[in-house]
Amino acid sequence: MRPGPLPGVDVPGGPGGAAGLPRCAPLTTRLGVTEPASDEPLTVVAAGPAGAARREVLAALLGVSSGMLAVPTGSTLLVRHDRTATRAAYVPGYSKPHSYGADQAAAGPALARPPRRVELHLPEPLLRHFALLDTPDTDTLGVAGGRVLLDAVGRGGALLFVIGADQAFGAAELHLLTQVARASVAVFFVVTPGAGGWATTTEAAGTEDTGESVPSPVDPAEVSVEAHRAALLAAVPSLAGARWFPVHQAEHPGLRRALVGWAADEGLRRASLQPPELPGERGRVSVPPDADAGAWSEWLERQSRSCARSIRQHLALELANAHLRVVQEIVFGVGCAGLPQLLDREMEALSLLATVQCDEAVRGIVDEAAAQVLGAPVAEGVRRRIARATRLRLADQPSGRDLDRVLLVTSTAGVGDLTGAAALDALAGHPGAPRDEVLPPVGVALSGGCWQHWRSPGNDDPSGARSWAQRALREVELELCREVSRRFEVIRLSLGAVLSDALDHGILLA
Repeated sequence: MRPGPLPGVDVPGGPGGAAGLPRCAPLTTRLGVTEPASDEPLTVVAAGPAGAARREVLAALLGVSSGMLAVPTGSTLLVRHDRTATRAAYVPGYSKPHSYGADQAAAGPALARPPRRVELHLPEPLLRHFALLDTPDTDTLGVAGGRVLLDAVGRGGALLFVIGADQAFGAAELHLLTQVARASVAVFFVVTPGAGGWATTTEAAGTEDTGESVPSPVDPAEVSVEAHRAALLAAVPSLAGARWFPVHQAEHPGLRRALVGWAADEGLRRASLQPPELPGERGRVSVPPDADAGAWSEWLERQSRSCARSIRQHLALELANAHLRVVQEIVFGVGCAGLPQLLDREMEALSLLATVQCDEAVRGIVDEAAAQVLGAPVAEGVRRRIARATRLRLADQPSGRDLDRVLLVTSTAGVGDLTGAAALDALAGHPGAPRDEVLPPVGVALSGGCWQHWRSPGNDDPSGARSWAQRALREVELELCREVSRRFEVIRLSLGAVLSDALDHGILLA
């Protein structure tokens, strides 16, 4: 997976970076809605406030009972197509998913902490067109959860926002939708009956009695939709093209047709973005005879250190902001019992950010180093071939082993680890296309022991929770800094070996 460009800013400390080091390419300081990549699977991301019957809407779309879509609080539900109905929970800290029955009566596994995602596979024809991702309620996400949701929407390509007729768009929802409106993603709104049903005809019409004996018929569902649409467009006018649907129980034909139509159009659009064969994907790439064998290696060493330093600074700032949010929530919000869920969501957003920044920086290093050796910018196909060759060299370096490492915050505010591709996969709330980047993703999560510790009634100590969170985030910062430095040192050695061999033999790619 190659994420699209995100807004960049200068690194802290000035635009030139550290003294004596080149300026690293601008890096992102926050997650946002990216442009959907051509190889990402089509996914409709469902979101909305609590109490809007979102699960019932999705259950009616899929033709299943709503109980089959139930997941632990804070987890995402990914529904995909398969011939056989299966359900599995992906839990950070475990090297394999936990399977349990796909029927409504099946009990979930006894786990130390909630899963990041639950995957449900169903033989439903609608899922041949796209996957469905149900997310936690928007009023519980917070800053970090909103960023994670925006990332999922950008990669999936569509947002299905469900709101009740008796609900209003809050500040969190309006901020989220403002961010979504800036990207090339489809937005669908569903309005469901409130606790008291739809608004009455008189209330919905909002007009005075004209004295006519036969008033004009008014559909309260349509009027409720128009009222919500007007309220939204007053705050986010750029969503004027979004489609709206009033949903009654299992009546979903219009919504179903709209989603299938979007999937057909979006699938063709994404397919047209990726040519059958990238320029430079095949053929011999020779090194010019006059290539400078020394300048590029010195540049590579300096640039690798500069990018590692910039990313460490960005992550330190993010962790400082996360610490402020955590302390505020402990004192005024979720309290000690909600600390694990809050901090785990912060770590999920931090992991996505660190991964995007490392990928972005490594692509820039590969492009520039190869251009210096070849004497000209490289084509996308050549860059990918060099990246694959560099990835194969990672394990040759002593520090390049076990890069697929998960950092787990323990109940003692320390950081343990777990390695393996399966352990990293368990951290993904929304897994996307197979990665073609040089480095594996960065992964940070809370261990099950944190959940057990802070949800115990005997540990309801806000002062102790604040102290624990400060120590834990400091340990995460230290481990992430070491990990980022190690990754860019491995990149320097591996890419340097690939380019040195090319200079020795006069051929970069055969």
